[in-house]
Amino acid sequence: MMKRMFDLLVSFCGLLLLWPVLLVSAVLIKLTSAGPALYRQQRMGLNFQSFDILKFRTMVVDAHKLGGQITAGRDPRITSVGHFLRKTKIDELPQLINVFKGEMSFVGPRPEVPRYVEMFRDDYAELLKVRPGITDIASLKYRHESELLGESENPETTYVQEILPDKIVLAKEYIRRSSILFDLKLIFKTVLRMAE
Repeated sequence: MMKRMFDLLVSFCGLLLLWPVLLVSAVLIKLTSAGPALYRQQRMGLNFQSFDILKFRTMVVDAHKLGGQITAGRDPRITSVGHFLRKTKIDELPQLINVFKGEMSFVGPRPEVPRYVEMFRDDYAELLKVRPGITDIASLKYRHESELLGESENPETTYVQEILPDKIVLAKEYIRRSSILFDLKLIFKTVLRMAE
């Protein structure tokens, strides 16, 4: 209950304070590429309930038809504004709405697409007992995941066989260590990384 109250209060304040950034980002996206400003993708949430995660659109429209779900390196599907939004993590700010609605938390295992969840369903049976989050231990470790995958000959295989299993281990560690103080520590570290 305390965690949910924290999420509700901080997401509301975040949306109130950051609305100029959200507005400018949306306008820049609309001015520089065709399509909506927001991107929605189905993810698995608490107790295997699916929801649409919100992000600013950083890729061309129908990017999924031009390549896989994995974004690696300097993916040509990423727009010029999209590169900046991804680098600064501004593309993640609309997830404050997901947090406010109760679909996500500020801190928790990152939500995955259903296909990957099914590959590791037994692990996710444990992970999805908590709300997925905007940040966690794995988010900090894999802040430059796209660049890492860009160095792989087969990004999809690297993600499924190496990165995702490690993320699952780190997510389980987060659940074991979960507390308000630990959440605040992870939020602080995330903000510092964004400023780098």
